[in-house]
Amino acid sequence: MDDRTKKITAAAMLSAIAYVVMALGRIPVVLFLSYDPKDIVITLGGLIWGPLPAFAVSVIVSVIEMVTVSDTGVIGCVMNIVSTCAFACMAAVIYRKFRSLKGALAALGAACVAMTAVMLLWNYLVTPIYMGYPREAVAQLLLPAFLPFNLLKSGLNAAFTFLLYKPVVTALRKSGCIEGAEQRGGGRHRGLLLLAAAVIVTCVMLILVLNGMM
Repeated sequence: MDDRTKKITAAAMLSAIAYVVMALGRIPVVLFLSYDPKDIVITLGGLIWGPLPAFAVSVIVSVIEMVTVSDTGVIGCVMNIVSTCAFACMAAVIYRKFRSLKGALAALGAACVAMTAVMLLWNYLVTPIYMGYPREAVAQLLLPAFLPFNLLKSGLNAAFTFLLYKPVVTALRKSGCIEGAEQRGGGRHRGLLLLAAAVIVTCVMLILVLNGMM
């Protein structure tokens, strides 16, 4: 199987998995905003195969979501693509140049900043159009609602991606889907895994609080 065929197969596999986790894992957070874990799957694919497959999968999944389970139409589809690409493609571009533990941390950190900044701008510009909210009302929600939501979403995406990357890569290497020698992690890596787990627990508790479940 040549490299192009592998990437096409990977994109199809990622699209299917991302759609399933999106459809089954949607969690309401605040107002009309909800979290789903599809960006984690797409980001893992981007870190492994590069930014172009991540972009392709984000478009495919967002379009399928639009015609199946979403009620936000074309504008909501575009918002999904922008949000996912701001995170997944940013992480993939940086990690492609710096394939190390520090590179992974920098990539995921930059992805969090990029997605939060981009979505604050897009929420301000686009939300009044497709949700019918006055722009002044949307502006008042940027800091108390949209900012914490996007920080929460990007934090969960980064933490889960960091936790899952090595097991996923190891499994793909054993199955022959990707090549390369397995890298050994040290105590610092284990400490960062614990930090990522703590971030996930904190974010989950915050979601439960926002939904009145704690």
